[in-house]
Amino acid sequence: MEKILVVEDEQDLARALEISLTAEGYQVVKVGRGDKAVNLALKEKPHLVILDVMLPGMNGLDVCRQLRQSGFEAPIIMLTARSEEVDRVVGLEIGADDYVTKPFSMRELVARIRARFRRQPQVGETLARYRFDDFEIDFDHLRATRLGQPLEMAPKEFEILRLLIRCRGQVVTRDRLLNEVWGYEAYPTTRTVDVHILKLRQKIEADPANPKYIVSIYGEGYKFAG
Repeated sequence: MEKILVVEDEQDLARALEISLTAEGYQVVKVGRGDKAVNLALKEKPHLVILDVMLPGMNGLDVCRQLRQSGFEAPIIMLTARSEEVDRVVGLEIGADDYVTKPFSMRELVARIRARFRRQPQVGETLARYRFDDFEIDFDHLRATRLGQPLEMAPKEFEILRLLIRCRGQVVTRDRLLNEVWGYEAYPTTRTVDVHILKLRQKIEADPANPKYIVSIYGEGYKFAG
């Protein structure tokens, strides 16, 4: 049974979420303050977080930021009464996976949750560091080395590599990369992924034209083989 943490200070909405999600077969944990949400999430290790933006104690954006900085990798769906694009952009940049604007239908939210779980075959797995051949990647601190020497990588390249490694051996589609690295509905074309993959290969592949680690799967996407 997947566990969902609901961080919402509106009691009626929090209760409605608890009833609906429990009926869908999820285990629900609730908290109404942002300043209590981070510790509870790290303690309970939920498979997904529903996080309101406007909270007492600490706002949802800061909660999301602290969770990601603490290595928390489960999906985070933000709830907000605001409609400004800047809120969506900031939320996605600091690690939110999706954004739902109030008022919303419970059916839509449940569909978003199911879709997010389908995209997370290894929900709950943390990946702070990874070594392969001559490389060591520290994802939490955005550091990479090859034979002990620093390797310059952009933040988005770390995110792409982390997702590919977490799904190592599996094909990761371009749409999934766009959705999980750039954020929900935040991308122009799948060409964005190809450009970043090319730059990443130039940094970690001995022969970028014949990659050993990030392998193209024609018509589908990419697979990490390291």
